[in-house]
Order: sequence, then structure tokens, then C-alpha cells
Amino acid sequence: MRDLFDVSGKVALVTGGSRGIGEMIAHGFVASGVKTYISARKADACNATAERLSGVGQCISIPADLSTLGGISKLVGKIKAMESKLDILVNNAGATWGAAIEDFPESAWDKVMDINVKGPFFLTQALLAMLEASATDADPARIINVGSVDGLNVNRLPTFCYGPSKAAVHHLTRTLATHLAERKITVNAIAPGPFRSKMMAATLERHGEQIRKGVPLGRIGEPEDMAGAAIYLASRASTYVTGVVIPVDGGIVGCAGTL
Repeated sequence: MRDLFDVSGKVALVTGGSRGIGEMIAHGFVASGVKTYISARKADACNATAERLSGVGQCISIPADLSTLGGISKLVGKIKAMESKLDILVNNAGATWGAAIEDFPESAWDKVMDINVKGPFFLTQALLAMLEASATDADPARIINVGSVDGLNVNRLPTFCYGPSKAAVHHLTRTLATHLAERKITVNAIAPGPFRSKMMAATLERHGEQIRKGVPLGRIGEPEDMAGAAIYLASRASTYVTGVVIPVDGGIVGCAGTL
């Protein structure tokens, strides 16, 4: 029981790992002894985060644009050149877009759907062989998709494709879990609530107090909250868990509608 949450010695890839939720997860992995590769579109930011996290463990930067199949192929080629297997894949890279419904552009819809939904599927497809190489009955390989409470609830912001894209991530999680169980790969999702990140910065600046009051636990999420959920899903503690979406949101979803 003492080693139930031990993830040391594993190899992980965290997409969108240079900032926000991805950095929180990557930091938790690195500090727990996981050799962690992070990917992000902006090379300077990705390299800087990897250098900073390398102060507490092994963190390697592989910049890549995962909105295209070409970018996915380049990332996978680099991972395969350095590793023979992959224990943990965190599909976190994501985007959002806000505009009035009358002005919402097709290009924004396509961009969000490509990064949030298409990217995780095709990256998972390309890394299946590496995940299978690490998978055993006692310790399956892990895929952790990052969804959102906006894929479980409906927010009032004009981000019309973000919530639907994250709902698709949640359903993709269940679909992949069904198909990959026989390959000894578990697939689960984390649905974050409000956390301090670049994506949430402007919203928290304008509505932070109102958002905090709407969280049953009365606070904004901390990096340790996100790291803890990811470590659980990557550890032996979760070997019998697959196809679930775990809200990490201070009770926003679970306590909805209660008096």
C-alpha cells in the first residue's frame, strides 16, 4: 500500500506542457520521478519550462504544433528516437476562442476542434505501439485526456466551440477506453474547473470573485490539485479505473443543483 501512488521510473509525454494545466501536471510528474517530455507550439516557452522543471527532475522539451498531422508526426518521430516505450500520455494541448455568435468565424471553430479533439485522437493513434510496449496487466499504460467542466456544464461565455470540443474529448475518452482495454491501456479524463492559467487569466481578472463564490469549496484550484489527480491516474492506485471523467473543480459539477 505504501507504494500505491509511486510513479517514479515511468516515462510520460505531456502536450501543452509549457504552461497552465499542462505545466502543473508535468511539474507533478517530474517531482515524482517521472521522466517527462513536454510539448508546446512555442519553442521558447517549451524550452524555458523544461529548463525550469529540470531543476527538480528529468524534463525534456519537444516543441511541436499538434493541430496538424505533420506536427504530430514530427513529435512522434522525436519521441521514438529517444524512447522504446511510453508509460503515460497526457493529451492536454488545447485552445479556445471567444466572439459574439454573429461574428464567430469558421476558422476559429476549426482551430479549436483540430487542437482539442482531432489532435488527441491522432497522437494517441501514432503512439499506440509505444504505449502497448509498456503495458502489463498489473500496470497498464495510461492515457489521460484533459477535458473541462465546460464539457459537462454550459457556461455563459461566448466560447461556442470550446464546451462542445471538451464534451467530445470526454466521449472520445470513453470510446478509446472501450477499444484499448484489451491492449492493457487505460483511458481517463480530467475535467478541470477554474485554475490560474493563461487561458483563464482574463476571465479570473474580470470575474474572479464571482467565480470563487460559485465554487462549493470556495477557492480557485491550485497546481497541487491538478498534479494529484494526474498522479493518481498514472499510478497503481488507478489500475482498475478506465473510461471515467473526473471533475477537478472544487465541487462545481458534483454539487450542482444541491440546496
